[in-house]
Amino acid sequence: MGFQTEFNSVCKFKSDGELYELLEYGRGKMVKKHFRIFPTGQKVIAYAPDNTAVAIVRILASIAERNFQGEEVTQVEMELIRRLTPDESRVQTALAYEMFFGDKEQA
Repeated sequence: MGFQTEFNSVCKFKSDGELYELLEYGRGKMVKKHFRIFPTGQKVIAYAPDNTAVAIVRILASIAERNFQGEEVTQVEMELIRRLTPDESRVQTALAYEMFFGDKEQA
């Protein structure tokens, strides 16, 4: 058992539904497998399931627990600060591939 640390600019959604909720209502949550530590109170870049940078969000809460199936999960609650412009998205997405996601041709 151990915690993984999420780096300060990565908040990647695995579900389009979770991302839609955040963008539509200004607040949302996502569920990640395993225990993870998110930087509560900090602003981070949110990425869509296709690794595209979409918004700046503030992490409100990060709750790591075992669910009823015995799986380690972390729920992350956040609020939307603002959507990224197309230029900001392009630059942040390119940087994320270089720093976090790996080469774009391999993804």
